[in-house]
Amino acid sequence: MHSPQPDTSKEYIVIPLFETVVYPETRTKLQVETAVGEALIAAMKSNGSASAVGLTAKSGAESAENPTDALYSTGNLLLIAHVQPADDGYLVFAHATSRVKAVTLSEKDGLFHAACEPLPDVPDLDEDTRAKMLADVKAAVHEISGNFQGSEQFTRPVDRMESVDQIMGFVMPFLPIGVAEKQALLETVSVRERHAAFLRLLVNLNESINLRIEVARKASEKVGKANREAMLREQLRVIQEELNGCEGSSGEENYRERIECSTMPDEVRKKALAELKKLESGGSQHHESQGIRNYLDLLLDLPWTVEKKSIDIEEARRVLESNHNGLEKVKERIVQHLAVMKLKEEKQGSILLFAGPPGTGKTSLGKSIADALGRKYVRISLGGVKDEAEIRGHRRTYVGSLPGRIIQGMKRAGAKNPVFILDEVDKLAVSYSGDPASALLEVLDPEQNSTFSDHYLEVPYDLSDVLFIATANSLATIPAPLLDRMELIEISGYTKNEKFAIAKDHLLPETLEEHGLDAGMLQVEDEAVSAIIDRYTREAGVRTLKKQLARIARFVSAKVVSGTVDLPVVVTAEMLPEILGRETVRPDVARKENQPGVVTGLAWTPVGGDILFIEGTFMPGKGKLTLTGQLGDVMKESAQISLSLIRSRLAAVTTGFDFFASDVHIHVPAGATPKDGPSAGVTLFTALASLVTGRAVDPTVAMTGEVTLSGAVLPVGGIKEKVLAAHRAGIRTVILPRENERDLEDVPEDVRSDLSFVTVETIEDVLREALGIELHGPVVPYAGKNRCVPAHNL
Repeated sequence: MHSPQPDTSKEYIVIPLFETVVYPETRTKLQVETAVGEALIAAMKSNGSASAVGLTAKSGAESAENPTDALYSTGNLLLIAHVQPADDGYLVFAHATSRVKAVTLSEKDGLFHAACEPLPDVPDLDEDTRAKMLADVKAAVHEISGNFQGSEQFTRPVDRMESVDQIMGFVMPFLPIGVAEKQALLETVSVRERHAAFLRLLVNLNESINLRIEVARKASEKVGKANREAMLREQLRVIQEELNGCEGSSGEENYRERIECSTMPDEVRKKALAELKKLESGGSQHHESQGIRNYLDLLLDLPWTVEKKSIDIEEARRVLESNHNGLEKVKERIVQHLAVMKLKEEKQGSILLFAGPPGTGKTSLGKSIADALGRKYVRISLGGVKDEAEIRGHRRTYVGSLPGRIIQGMKRAGAKNPVFILDEVDKLAVSYSGDPASALLEVLDPEQNSTFSDHYLEVPYDLSDVLFIATANSLATIPAPLLDRMELIEISGYTKNEKFAIAKDHLLPETLEEHGLDAGMLQVEDEAVSAIIDRYTREAGVRTLKKQLARIARFVSAKVVSGTVDLPVVVTAEMLPEILGRETVRPDVARKENQPGVVTGLAWTPVGGDILFIEGTFMPGKGKLTLTGQLGDVMKESAQISLSLIRSRLAAVTTGFDFFASDVHIHVPAGATPKDGPSAGVTLFTALASLVTGRAVDPTVAMTGEVTLSGAVLPVGGIKEKVLAAHRAGIRTVILPRENERDLEDVPEDVRSDLSFVTVETIEDVLREALGIELHGPVVPYAGKNRCVPAHNL
């Protein structure tokens, strides 16, 4: 490959080189005056590239009468790669391509210009001799470097070079010889003579170094051990610095300038400069040098200031509406929070906690908030984290220490005010390594997080501009002090209509894109989407719904690739068994008929509401109560209370049932699922009342509520989730405590219109509404069909 040759018809800008001789086939970095740097930048802007000629200044150039006489006429053609400002002028990065001779040299406007002609080599060296000379030069470099510890940094690049001229350009700047000798080597056009002269220089240098080492060794024997060690360490430090300089600066050493120009607070800057001083005094080979570099890089990469940006409430509302169907109260609450942030100049003042079943859009809500605010989005998952150091970081005294996930997230965001999602905060664990939930207390407390302390960082970091949003499926496992620091926004399950809208507007387009399809290749009919929701999913969210749509997309993708179908493929409800298999969920889970002693109850679970069947039976015995179905202590106590109420209220008026000669057995399917809580009290009482009176409860009636020993019905939680579960299961009437009537406002209007609600205050109300029993006289078994409870609309 031929090197670029000078254009003899033009004049080049001259870069004067002081105490430096550049050789062909080398890359170099040169400090130039301001005028030279600006001229090169202007040439690069106008032509797209720039070239210059590098000429070395002669010894005593300062006293020369004519400035042009102060420069050697033989130099190098330099291709300029980059020019950047420096402390005193400009820094030029260039590639020396070929040897040239300046024919004319003139000075204009403070700059030297030269017309040049090429000065080619005389190729008087055959290939065999050239290869032998290359091997000899490399051996000489190895012999010289062998006197110094850590010399592999120097010899490794030399071993990769393929010509003596490359090695010469790499090594010559660091050899202790004068500029005149270096220039004489540059001006030698005979390849044989130039290579032989360079080899002689290396041999002579090796002998000189060996002599100096021997003298130093003999002299060191006359001093004490401590002084000798200090002297050797100082020599090693100097040699290491020279060897490191041989490979050129990578730009990473310029820490001081970066620290001074950074926006970090004064306290942090003092810490960074102190660490830099340790790095400089220890040298690059010190065992702590890499750790200090990593620490300084972290301080320089972390965002320390925030760019104020006004919050557009209407834009936030628009983004939330376009990205999320339903969740109207949740979206309104988020908009209110953003309005407060706008009035308080973006200091959020509280931490949001989105709690709800899986797949209801908690994490995606956080992403939408970031989009609405125009902020960076950072998410970390805390599920299974059981080491406090994951939050606060490891101390730098440990090998392999790292900052905590909070500081890592801030570095990744590159902004001081991101939207920071703490996912699965309810799944933090405790171990011998500490309690990470306790470490989060400082992070999520607006009164403290302005001076958050990370063990690795060792300086306070202000988190007050960060909008933290935590997500959780259950509040039961979140420690009370941590929960108290967050503002709870509960996200309930979706109705069928909301799921349908989400599937059509969001899930189906996303699924098509993920599988390389479009609407012209796959279409899913509305009836098919409804059938998937009813027959193939049972969930509060839409995660399983998306999985089923993905199965359809994969099925169609295989058909499209094989070329066995006509496009577009229209998926109907009748095609679902072929694609998704048999139905996994019955569309109507309410029983068609109930026997006496069987009642449908409503329960809350971490993944949404559900219905459960409470079954009771009796047999000859001595009044013993047996409970099965993995019931917790609270639910067992509710069963005991219910049995006592039955005995106290119905024993005197019920005919044909002897409480003391019969054992009662209550079972709650599914038997393998643990169940607990007081809200099954009304259902347990009704099941026992149905059992002893022989009256069956309408299977489309479900109920919830806590009962007391005095017969009062107390309110319970999770009403919205329970009502949504009843609606999915085909229930038509819901019996609930009167004090929970106000909670029905949270239930979507389309669900309320499909259901009837009956509110009760006492067990007498329950008996009347569920079994048609009035406690005014003897109660006899009801001989007719199941009594149908009238609808009580709100």
